[in-house]
Formats: sequence, C-alpha cells, structure tokens
Amino acid sequence: MFGRFFRRDAKVDEGVKKTRSSFFGRISGLLGRTEITGELWDDLEELLISADVGVDITEEILGSLRVRHESGEFKSGEDLKLGLQEELIDLLKLEEHEAPPLLANGLTVVLVIGVNGVGKTTSIAKLGKYWSGQGRKIILAAGDTFRAAGAEQLEVWAERLKLPCVGSQQGADPSAIVFDAISAAKARGYDLVIADTAGRLHTKVNLMDELRKIRRVIDRHEVPSRSLMVLDGTTGQNGIMQASAFAEAAGLDGIIVSKLDGTAKGGMVFSIVADLGAPVRFIGTGETADDIAEFDPETFVGALFDTD
Repeated sequence: MFGRFFRRDAKVDEGVKKTRSSFFGRISGLLGRTEITGELWDDLEELLISADVGVDITEEILGSLRVRHESGEFKSGEDLKLGLQEELIDLLKLEEHEAPPLLANGLTVVLVIGVNGVGKTTSIAKLGKYWSGQGRKIILAAGDTFRAAGAEQLEVWAERLKLPCVGSQQGADPSAIVFDAISAAKARGYDLVIADTAGRLHTKVNLMDELRKIRRVIDRHEVPSRSLMVLDGTTGQNGIMQASAFAEAAGLDGIIVSKLDGTAKGGMVFSIVADLGAPVRFIGTGETADDIAEFDPETFVGALFDTD
C-alpha cells in the first residue's frame, strides 16, 4: 500500500509553494508525530478545513481514515500521512466519471468560460502557448465583446504568441465571432479553436442565454467541442458557487484553476472536483504564458506535502 512514488513537476511545486509552506506543511509536521491521538485527529480536521478543503469533504476523508486506523492499518502518524495522501488522490481522480481526452484528432473547439477577473484571457493565452508547443494549429476567438478592451487584450496576447485571432469591436455578437473562427479554421486547415466568452452581461439570464447561443453555433458546425471553466484559486469556496450556472449553460468538461500560486488555501481544488463533478485539467502557476501545468492528481498531492 504505502511507498507510493510521486512524480515531480517544478511548475507544480512552485505553484503550490504558499499552500505547502502553510497549511499542508503544518499537516506534514503534525503527522510526523509517532502516536495517533484524539488531539491529532482534531488538529488535522482544523487544518484541512482551514486550507479550504471543505467541511463535508474533510469529514468524509477523516471518516475513512478513522476506519482504516481502527482496522490496524496505521501504526504511526507517518502511516496516517500516507493514507491521507491516498484519500486525497482518490478524490481527484473521478474514476467513475471517465473524462474524454480534451482534444479530438481533428478540429476541436475549446470554449473557455468563467466570470470576469478570474484570469480567463490569460489562461487562454497559456493554453495557446501550451498546445501550439504540442504541434496544434490554433486560432483564437475573442468572444468577450461585452467587456471594454476584452477583445483587445486577447489580440495582444495573440500577437505576442504569433497566433491568429478572430475578433471584432465591443458589443459585437460573440456567437458570430465563434462561427467565423470555426469557419476560418476549417478553411485554413487548423485543428483547434480556443474561444473566449463573456463573464458578465447586463443580467445573469442575458449571459447564460449568450453562452447557450454560442453552444448552438458550435453544434451547427458539427465539430467536437469542450468547455473549460476558469476558477480563481484565491477566491476559495466562493469561486465554486459561481461555477454551477456557467456549467449548466455551456457544459463542463474540465476546470482550470488560475492564480494557484497566489493562495495559501490550495485545498479548494478538492472541493472543486467534488462539488462540480468535473476534473481539473490545468493549473496556473504564475503570470507568464509558460506558467501552466497539466494537472495530475498524484503530482499535485505530492507537491502539497513535499517539504524538501
């Protein structure tokens, strides 16, 4: 059981540095004790909740660990630490919800959704850099036409990354922009469209109707599509509450946790997966276009607990 090997990733290690040096570092220190006592269980519960893991998930994890301890599986705090890591990894794997690959072999449309201010446009630039490095031919679609300078921001990124970008002036129809981007991709032999969307309109109903309209446009093109939601890692549980309406309107195939390097409460990643029932696909690990890492549960959990 024990002795699991954790893959290392320098970007992930750096991205969770604040979380590791605070709550999960304290958990590692706590479980370095030899004896498993009632006080240790109480302290572990407090630290997990403080790290934004969530009350319900913390109770679920501790309930499982207590059963395993009572069966004689854990002889020391170090055993309990390894058991905790296993429980956290299993939470992130969502094995019963087998997620399809994000990108199809041919043309794929990736719709990026989420409220304004979460780092959506920057995340699109990072995805463009990441996937173009893997040989994908990419067109960006500046579909956030409601926000002042929204399209311009993506166009600046596109120029830096030398990626084509389909955009228009503020107030233009976002679904028309996505339609044009898909048409251009087909005509030029490109195999990936990454589309920005609005995170705010005059009303919430307005926004969700717009997202549904974009989905219908994509469906008319009869190309595979995926929806990725960007959640700001620094907002904790509030970010999860914002997500459900977007997921209902546009579908949800995965999550990008942005700004994870800016928070000490990286435990919210576990709440995201449990509450939304969708896998984390990427994490943002900094501010440049290279600062993104494909998400792997074992690498992530290993980085949270590593104290080297």
